Amino acid sequence: MADRLRPTPMLLQASAQAGVNLTLAATVWMVSGLTASPLLNSLLPALGALPLLLQLKRHSRGYGLQLLAVLALIGISLAMKPMASQPSLLLLGSYLAVLLFALGQEISILPLQRHLISHAGGSMQRLRSGQEIGALIGNLLAAMLFPALRQFLPALILLLPLAVVAARRDTSDRPSPGTGTAAITLPWSRSCALQGMVMGGLFALLALWVREVDGGKCFDFAMVLAAYGLGRALVRWTPSMHRSLRYLLICALLVLSQWSVPAWLAVMLFIPIGAMAAASDAALVDQLTPLGDAPLRWQVLVRSGAVGGLVGSIGLGLICQLMSLDVALPLVAAGFILLAITQARATASLQP
Repeated sequence: MADRLRPTPMLLQASAQAGVNLTLAATVWMVSGLTASPLLNSLLPALGALPLLLQLKRHSRGYGLQLLAVLALIGISLAMKPMASQPSLLLLGSYLAVLLFALGQEISILPLQRHLISHAGGSMQRLRSGQEIGALIGNLLAAMLFPALRQFLPALILLLPLAVVAARRDTSDRPSPGTGTAAITLPWSRSCALQGMVMGGLFALLALWVREVDGGKCFDFAMVLAAYGLGRALVRWTPSMHRSLRYLLICALLVLSQWSVPAWLAVMLFIPIGAMAAASDAALVDQLTPLGDAPLRWQVLVRSGAVGGLVGSIGLGLICQLMSLDVALPLVAAGFILLAITQARATASLQP
């Protein structure tokens, strides 16, 4: 009876990912309200990517750092009104909390995924499905719950089930070969890094664009993320096409979203954008098959993409700081065109 009530790996992954997305969406929106600087806003995703550049010992107990970071964000949200005259301190606290959250995620994600696959009867495909569903749920909750305190508390609750698994693994499991606490050197992928640079530029200033350009609210920002997440969850129904064509379609949809279309349609366009992005991720991971098992290949995608995302987010933030926020979309669109060109050339070079 107890086994029947035990959460499946997919549900555990979905709950944790919902907590991750709710935490990050709430933090990004909170920071965009503390400062209108594009550069300072772009530092948030950059700090989130920073731990991926480090050679860290990976262990499931690192998951506790994510819980500690959410507790810190709860404290910051409680201090919003009393410290309204000192936004710089709130901003610094938010940066440190995101860095701590990212450290915990980087340290624990690979051991926990391998544990869920090898000991709990899961598969990488199911875990990925759980991540996409959880991301969608987290973004929907970000749209429905406001202010920040109402977002961070549910995020903490959603993160707890996998924390129980991490704690049990520390006390009861022996690390299997290749899954211990030693630092793992992940290979580098130039294609993943380039895609990460463009996607990092797209999402680095999204909250600021919604807040300042479109005059939107947290609901609007979260619904854009939810539409994107829904598209990623529907990736299995994406028509088969060449990788370069996917990037061109994303570019066209982004440009279309800026035309004189109703707000609801602009949001809905992020559904196919999300589906194309998820399909592009899967195609890049398939190219990495010689590197090892699925969890490792996905971490190569995440790490290489995060390095590119760090460059893309800070670079675009700096450009927009010196010029204006209006240049963001043309630069991102040009980035997707560059991705299409590089993928077309890569395919041509493989043909005899």
